[in-house]
Amino acid sequence: MSKHSKVDTASYEKTLYRLQVELVKLQRHVIARGQKILIILEGRDGAGKDGTIKRIIEHLSPRDIRVVALPKPSDREASEWYFQRYVRHLPAAGEIVIFNRSWYNRAGVEKVMGFCGQAEYDQFLRTVPVFEQMLSDAGIVLIKYYLDIDRKAQKKRLADRHKDPLKQWKISPIDDKALNHWDDYTKARDIMLRLTSGIAAPWTVVRADDKKAARLAIIRDLIGRVDYSEPAELPSHDLSVIARFDESLLTNGMLAS
Repeated sequence: MSKHSKVDTASYEKTLYRLQVELVKLQRHVIARGQKILIILEGRDGAGKDGTIKRIIEHLSPRDIRVVALPKPSDREASEWYFQRYVRHLPAAGEIVIFNRSWYNRAGVEKVMGFCGQAEYDQFLRTVPVFEQMLSDAGIVLIKYYLDIDRKAQKKRLADRHKDPLKQWKISPIDDKALNHWDDYTKARDIMLRLTSGIAAPWTVVRADDKKAARLAIIRDLIGRVDYSEPAELPSHDLSVIARFDESLLTNGMLAS
């Protein structure tokens, strides 16, 4: 990944406040119009999904926004249709739902760690675009972000979790294996982005080596996905941080290799 200047704290706080004000206006609109918004955050371990979600929901009405972070499936859930346990958490009218990881577990950790078979993996890649088209046809606005960091940043962030007593809950055996399987995750990521970025639900890729820049970029992009009353003038997208996925991103340095 090419380098870019980091966001200074004062600028970050000022811009974040402006964006969070717009999020409140957006949520009011979603509630008033009975819209259904589903946001998926995927990415490498340590890429900053939790921190991004925290800033999105910080000042929103908790009655009308939900964060879904499902644990390992039970034996019963493992026997169900793969998408079944996720369908239970889809948004109703007036709701925003954020999936902190999602059905794309099958295209990432399950594939890399051998938690699913090749046939299950292949079936997922074939059927997920159809499933997401069905969600779109049902009036759900589906917005997908993939947060990417380089190997050095991931190593540092995963090590920091072991040092910080407030981050102990983030530690998992899977995370500790992430660096050892770096190349496998890279390959799985590339296949997933190529095959599941469709018209109904395209992927947006985010460079997250700078957490602050990534958070601002995601919130700014999210605000631009929903038409609501009296939006404020906001900074344009930083294309060195966030971009709609296309094949060129796999080779131009936007995504870590």
